[in-house]
Amino acid sequence: MNQDQLTRLLNQVADGTLSVENACNDLKHLSFEDIGHAHVDHHRSLRKGFGEVIFGQGKTAAQIIEIMQKMTAHEDVVLVTRISEDKAGHVLDHMPFSTYHEDARVLIYEKTPPAIKGAGEILVISAGTSDIPVAKESLLTAQVMGNRVHGIFDVGVAGIHRLFSHMERIRNASVIIVVAGMEGALPSVVAGMVRAPVIAVPTSIGYGASFGGISALLGMLNACSSNIAVVNIDNGFGAGYMAATINQVGTW
Repeated sequence: MNQDQLTRLLNQVADGTLSVENACNDLKHLSFEDIGHAHVDHHRSLRKGFGEVIFGQGKTAAQIIEIMQKMTAHEDVVLVTRISEDKAGHVLDHMPFSTYHEDARVLIYEKTPPAIKGAGEILVISAGTSDIPVAKESLLTAQVMGNRVHGIFDVGVAGIHRLFSHMERIRNASVIIVVAGMEGALPSVVAGMVRAPVIAVPTSIGYGASFGGISALLGMLNACSSNIAVVNIDNGFGAGYMAATINQVGTW
């Protein structure tokens, strides 16, 4: 339950259009709801501004569906990350208003489009085409949390001139997410040209000595530019969530 829903419910009690008994029933699971395999956190929207996000990996389709059904009784938007195409197919059969984004492995339930709450535009940049799945996870996360988001893909250091053609948009972004594998150099390049915070996302893309993204992670952690923060390998969701949080400071 978010702030608007709680305010509407309390106003209905105040003006007599909703009984105290019915209001108590609606608020019964305001904190959390125990459904056996999960404790669904219905309070998260109130304290964090966005509902609980379902991590699909390791959960069965039936578990995801049950969690979503409990959440959609209170939320207009629900985000599921790291969900396979097969599981998503089962979920879509049971959950209307849902869309699956295969490239990002993200499923979004959206009964009502989220209102734009962010102050500026979040820009998501990928170094290579192979990094797009992680970049799209970032983009969709930030977007569903109520932000204007734009993506620029395949502009890595192997052809750095491609990046420079987007400089106006890069300089005007309020937060920038840069996703890169291999040696992970692109975030340093971008951060050195802007004042905005840059969230670097190392990916597991690369040849043997990249060690599944460890090389990119270490390169980003050792970046010279001072306006870089780094999330975990392939953690597009974490980058998108943090970018949304930064972009919405002052709007709470």
